[in-house]
Amino acid sequence: MTKVKYKFNKHSLTFDKVQTTLKTRLLRFLGAFSTSLVFSTVILIIAFNFFESPKEKMLQREIDQYQLQYKIMNDRIEQFSKVLEDMEERDDNIYRIIFESEPIPNAAREGAYGGVNKYTRLEGYDNSELVIVTSKKLDNIASRLYVQSKSFDDVFRMVRSKEQMLASIPAIQPVKITDMRRIGSYFGYRTDPFYKIRKFHTGIDFSAPTGTKIFATGDGVVIKASRSSGGYGNEIVIDHGFSYRTVYAHLSKFKVRVGQKVKRGAVIATVGNTGKSTAPHLHYEVLKNGVAVNPIYFFFNDLTPGEFEQMLELSARPSQTMD
Repeated sequence: MTKVKYKFNKHSLTFDKVQTTLKTRLLRFLGAFSTSLVFSTVILIIAFNFFESPKEKMLQREIDQYQLQYKIMNDRIEQFSKVLEDMEERDDNIYRIIFESEPIPNAAREGAYGGVNKYTRLEGYDNSELVIVTSKKLDNIASRLYVQSKSFDDVFRMVRSKEQMLASIPAIQPVKITDMRRIGSYFGYRTDPFYKIRKFHTGIDFSAPTGTKIFATGDGVVIKASRSSGGYGNEIVIDHGFSYRTVYAHLSKFKVRVGQKVKRGAVIATVGNTGKSTAPHLHYEVLKNGVAVNPIYFFFNDLTPGEFEQMLELSARPSQTMD
């Protein structure tokens, strides 16, 4: 039943019936509706911003779990990276040095993995940076592992040829001597006996009588056996492989021919006085990648520590070459 409203009339001192128009009713309804709408909006804003729904709470828990897993994953990636760095360090500075092989350049290890737009698909999310950083770390490790695996394949092949390498590298004196003073001249700057000027002597001169046996200092193949009246005179060159060659000069007789395979300790020639020479002696050189190196570092199979120290001391003294 609709309630009837009355209004007191001060002039007539009576109660008059209030007549409510449609417009008034509509305005009242709209006012009440607007107030309810504003109040509901405020409530919703507060609820969405300050209170989480059960579904939102569940999703947030999942996000937190994913972030924790990514953090754990990044920590493990860092551990793997350190282990890989240690493997790379050993590979470059131990294994490859043992086998006299060049280390792998850092540019090859840190080479790009994938295209420039590889991570574009991971952009645009709240945690894109975390995901992209993790993906880059994983790709970097995968790339370095691939390079390292190929490197270990090379090292394995070098291990298999190590026995041959050890037999091939020059390791003994080409002439048997027990008195280090029988070495006429050492490696380095010396006085030329003919021109009386200081010039670089690329080998060692072993003073010995004509006809003294000369031995191959490592396994190899004779690639030169030539006769000459000047320079090195009669000369033999042996290729030992593994970038090593040895030169034997001023010979009197050859005991080998070009193309012949020789073993360490085999007699290849005899001492002579041919070519540019002041007296019977053997001029002996060791070449590594075509560059002359000090032969005394390749006598380790023949010398005791004391004899090696004596040879080092004698090599430091000024002297005149014999060729």
